[in-house]
Amino acid sequence: MIALVRLRLAGFVRTGVALAPVLAGLLALGVLYGGGRAQPAEAYAVSAVVLFPVLAWQTKILLDVEPDVQRRLAQVVLGPARERAAGLLAAAVAGFGTVVVALIFPWLVGGVTGPTGPGDRAVVVGVALGVWVHLLALPGAVGLGALASRAITRSAGYGVAVLAVGVVGALVLGLSGSAVPWLAPPLMPAARALTGHPGPTTGVLLTAWAAAWATAALAGYAWGRRTRP
Repeated sequence: MIALVRLRLAGFVRTGVALAPVLAGLLALGVLYGGGRAQPAEAYAVSAVVLFPVLAWQTKILLDVEPDVQRRLAQVVLGPARERAAGLLAAAVAGFGTVVVALIFPWLVGGVTGPTGPGDRAVVVGVALGVWVHLLALPGAVGLGALASRAITRSAGYGVAVLAVGVVGALVLGLSGSAVPWLAPPLMPAARALTGHPGPTTGVLLTAWAAAWATAALAGYAWGRRTRP
C-alpha cells in the first residue's frame, strides 16, 4: 500500500497538477497577510478557513490524476479497502505539506507579530494553536475532496458542483446564528474561538466535532466507492 501512496504522490507532482492548488493557496495567503500583521493564533485561524477549499480541491485533483483503469488494477491487486486507504493517505500527506507551507509563509512575508501587550499569547502558544486549527481543517477537506473526486461523481461538472456546494455550505453553515452548524466542519467556530482565549473544553469539543464531520465525509466516500470502483 505504501508503494501505491508513493505512486499517487509521484503522479500528482510529476504531472504538474500539484502547482495549481499550491499557487492558489499562496495567492490567497498573500492577499490575507498583505492586509497587515496579526497575532499568530488569529492569523492562523483565518488561514485555516481560507485553506479549506484549497485542500479539498487539492485532494480532488490528486485522486483524479490517476487513470480509471490504473485505479481499478490497483483495486484488484490490493483489494478495495487498501486501494481507497492509499488514495486518502496520499491526499492527507499532500495536504499536510500544504499546511506546513501555510504555517511558514506568514513569517516570510511579515504577516504575523509577537506579543504587543500584557494580554497577548506567547508566540509558541499561538503557533501551537495555529497547528491545531489547521489540523482541524485537513481531515474534513480530504473527505470533501474525496466526495468530489471522479471515482464518485463520474463527471467533472458534478465534481466541481460537489466541491462548490461543500465549501460554501461549510462557510455559510458555520456562521454565527446558523440553525444547523453541525452540518459543517467547525472552521468558523474555531476561528472565532481563537480570537479570544478558548479553554480546554472548547478545544476538545471542536476537535470531536471536526473528527465526527470528517468521519462522516470519509464514510460517504467509502460507501460511494462500493458501487463505483
